[in-house]
Amino acid sequence: MRVLVEADGGSRGNPGPAGYGAVVFSAGRGEVLAERKEAIGRTTNNVAEYRGLIAGLQAAVELGADEVEVSMDSKLVVEQMSGRWKVKHPDLIALHREATALADGFGRVSYSWIPRERNKHADRLANEAMDGAVAAPVAAPATAPSPPGWTGAVGAPTRFLLLRHGQTELSVHRRYSGRGNPPLTDVGRGQAAAAAAYVAARGGISTVVSSPLRRAYDTASAAASALGLDVTVDDELIETDFGAWEGLTFQEAAERDPELHRQWLSDTGVAPPGGESFDAVAARVQRARDRIVASCGAGTVLLVSHVTPIKTMLRLALDAGPGILYRLHLDLASLSIAEFFGDGGSAVRLVNQTDYL
Repeated sequence: MRVLVEADGGSRGNPGPAGYGAVVFSAGRGEVLAERKEAIGRTTNNVAEYRGLIAGLQAAVELGADEVEVSMDSKLVVEQMSGRWKVKHPDLIALHREATALADGFGRVSYSWIPRERNKHADRLANEAMDGAVAAPVAAPATAPSPPGWTGAVGAPTRFLLLRHGQTELSVHRRYSGRGNPPLTDVGRGQAAAAAAYVAARGGISTVVSSPLRRAYDTASAAASALGLDVTVDDELIETDFGAWEGLTFQEAAERDPELHRQWLSDTGVAPPGGESFDAVAARVQRARDRIVASCGAGTVLLVSHVTPIKTMLRLALDAGPGILYRLHLDLASLSIAEFFGDGGSAVRLVNQTDYL
């Protein structure tokens, strides 16, 4: 299927309050197939333009398009996506990569510049997003309603950006790190800063939620500062309690309790000595997920936590069995994205992104 994508973004001030709009037409512009609009907080025109392009390409993916013709009034985005101009600004590098990754999934993509007067539909959507943010900053939806995809879910989801904390001394030596509270290393603080810059460039985040442990909270605080937001602590996003295995390496734990450790590696109902099973973690993470969705509604939440809670969120979004916990890999300071819809639908959009580090 061939579709036409028109996208636009704007910032009232540069940087300033920003938003984007995107519309997908059928071939020949005979029918509007999808619209997207979102207020994305304080950022630049160029970031907003890229966000509009990404939203339009994502909508085209959901519609099952294999050929896409993109038209925008941003010369910079068109030339960079066409490969004729280099991407130099750090705020745009990650966005360019995200847009390119989406574009690579189509059989054919073309980009053309159009004057602003021919981009009125997308421009209107971008301005509606910015106007809505001014009129109702708390209730403005972060994602526009979307047509059903393969899951059948409709409406605007709660989107979770799932960020793992940065490096600590225990992670350097690959030791079980649960309820202990080691600080970030210098490398970990650098990872937190890089992740913060990336999510700030994405924009659109309304809430930052963190595990109470220091390594997660400090990572969340870096991002919240870049976004101009506060950090909300949710105790149920804390890492697994590894009990007597806390601070041990994998080998040391296996030598200490060989049979129990073997069972633990294949049965999510088994707990370490004096610790917590993955099933117990799943129950509390689901409570946290439900609580955040009820509180935030249709919006984008940055959730900063640990390996097991983030894997559990992805498992919930995939509606997968417990075995997936043993097969997912999440690097330090990695980003994953899961969405949960009000009608019970869900989707995973990203797992273990680290190219901003």
